Amino acid sequence: MLRSPPTSFAESDEGRAFYAAYDALLAKWPRGTVIHDLDSRFGTTRVTEYGPPEAPPVLLLPGAGATSMVWFATAAALGEAHRVLAVDILGDVGRSVADGDPVRNVDDLLGWLGSVADALGATRCALVGHSYGAMIALAAAVRTPHRVDRLVLLDPNSCFAGMRPGYLLRALPVLLRPTAARERAFLGWEARGAQLDPGWITLMALGAEHFPTAKTIVPQRPSSEELGRYTAETTVVLAPFGRVHDPDKVARAARQALPSCRIVMLTAGTHHTLPMYPSDEIDTVLRDALGTGAPVDQNYDPDHR
Repeated sequence: MLRSPPTSFAESDEGRAFYAAYDALLAKWPRGTVIHDLDSRFGTTRVTEYGPPEAPPVLLLPGAGATSMVWFATAAALGEAHRVLAVDILGDVGRSVADGDPVRNVDDLLGWLGSVADALGATRCALVGHSYGAMIALAAAVRTPHRVDRLVLLDPNSCFAGMRPGYLLRALPVLLRPTAARERAFLGWEARGAQLDPGWITLMALGAEHFPTAKTIVPQRPSSEELGRYTAETTVVLAPFGRVHDPDKVARAARQALPSCRIVMLTAGTHHTLPMYPSDEIDTVLRDALGTGAPVDQNYDPDHR
């Protein structure tokens, strides 16, 4: 259930501050960026598009609270050879408005995502997801394989292995009583002092304290039977210094679950620095994973480093 009606939030001082921060990040997207507000039975979904309209489509799904604006540093590189479609997840922080049928379960969540892809003419496309977005992307690839061409999972939490208890303990106060100050402190701790875009930090802080989000629908970790029917070409990208989970443990679990997947361990970054930092390396890895860049000579093996 929403904490308050979206219209009331938009007209409040907090809402105006949030949307101003959102639009300031939108201004950092490349020239030629196009905005879509797509209607469905679940509500209105904001999609930010960049790249040649005739190019292969790639849907970008952000982490919880990050909004589609988190891809501002990646859009230009991906848009050279792809039609980039960055989505504000319905019911989460952003400019999507959950004013239709409620999204009650994973089937509804994937039904919403499919309706967005259909409205964009991207019935079969590549999916790139970070964090919570990676959980949705993996669920889509498992349950609707006919829709997913390639899959890139950026530091996927709870997809192949669990999260560290220390991270969950640190996150608990932010989840129970979110404030801007707590969100800023939490991001600074997890990012280990990395210099992230201050506008994005502001957006995250304002969204955490004020935005009227819906209940988060969390896809369960796929079973071995489900993964056995899996068909998408997959790349798992891991942050080496993140606090969310043990990246080596995730790499082993991903290799066991999907023997054909490629695993890339970045040289820098944490869970919450992605996909903004390290930007050049992430651009290179994503273009390669999507089949449009020079091959990256890396397939990480945690047991033979």
